[in-house]
Amino acid sequence: MRNTARGTFDIEMTPGPPELQGAVDRFDFRKTFYGDLQAEGAGLMLSCGDPRAGTAGYVAIETVRGSLGDQRGGFALQQIGMMRAGEQTLQYVLVPGSGNGALEGIAGTFHLTVEENGTHRYELEYDL
Repeated sequence: MRNTARGTFDIEMTPGPPELQGAVDRFDFRKTFYGDLQAEGAGLMLSCGDPRAGTAGYVAIETVRGSLGDQRGGFALQQIGMMRAGEQTLQYVLVPGSGNGALEGIAGTFHLTVEENGTHRYELEYDL
């Protein structure tokens, strides 16, 4: 049965040392999730390109630990984002096989919306 969890999250990003002789930017990040997902997340983002010109890409992976509804455990999320001519695309999925605790076997997709005021909203569609 497909379930949907909704809420918001706060994110704190910290630049890390560049990778590949400065060709790739690195960011470490931490998240706090609120709503149907009460959890803490930590991850790593690598990016390349020129976001100011509207052309760039990034990949990120993060681990999440906490409670999803009344189930306690963790899972990992994987992101791939691209900007081309100012148009953005984003894929955000739960990593297969990453669920643990009561969330073992979880699968699904994560949808992100950033409002004009900077609020990050999520919708997690999942099977468990």
